[in-house]
Amino acid sequence: MAQVLGVLWTLPNTLAGLLAGLAGIAFGAHAHLDGRERAIVFHRWPWGPGGALTLGNVILHTGDSLDERCATYAHRAGWCEDPDIALRDHERAHVFQYMVLGPLFLPLYFLCGGISVRNRFERAADRYALTGRGWWPWTG
Repeated sequence: MAQVLGVLWTLPNTLAGLLAGLAGIAFGAHAHLDGRERAIVFHRWPWGPGGALTLGNVILHTGDSLDERCATYAHRAGWCEDPDIALRDHERAHVFQYMVLGPLFLPLYFLCGGISVRNRFERAADRYALTGRGWWPWTG
């Protein structure tokens, strides 16, 4: 029941993600429902610097598979020597964050610094990808 409420709560974000994903289909993106991520994933999404962007229960991914490995934000910033993480796990943490915060997610995300190692949302998503727990941005 909590997951259904979370999906409904973040529906405005999900609709924005669906519009962006559908726009990408004309340029080669393709979509599938990924139950493990609790999201619709658009692969080969044609815009952005690479990687993935989550909007509600939609993941816009520029590559072919969320199983690809990537460095944590802290590693890229030179703060630590974290091992690579699965992009899938990082984005799943953002889906969970959206399901709790709903329409508050984006304003809070940008107030916390946007796409940056200093952003507690990104650090929490990396922590979750490293350990399987700790996706909530105000813990750890």
